[in-house]
Amino acid sequence: MVIALFEFRLRADLDVAEWEQTFERMVALASEMPGLISFDGYAAPDGTQLAVVRWESEEALQTWKDHPEHVRAQGRGREAFFDEYKVTVASSVIREYGSQRTEDAVHSSGA
Repeated sequence: MVIALFEFRLRADLDVAEWEQTFERMVALASEMPGLISFDGYAAPDGTQLAVVRWESEEALQTWKDHPEHVRAQGRGREAFFDEYKVTVASSVIREYGSQRTEDAVHSSGA
């Protein structure tokens, strides 16, 4: 698995309609790409946003990175959307663990 972290801040003078249209198109396009595992987005109170995108392989991520429509959107992002951005790609998972509380566990707890 490869994880791409895309951290960014939008410009104050942003054309919101153009940004939203471009963002929605990129999510739809990425969702059609072979090798996409998941896409999650987060926003911090200070305006920083983070996209966490999981891919099956570096090749799948590279195919997305090189997609002509995505390349155009990247250029538009640098020109008009982002005040700042940073991309981090991690290709090695050292550890992954967690827990998930389920409805069954809540109802079987005793009575």
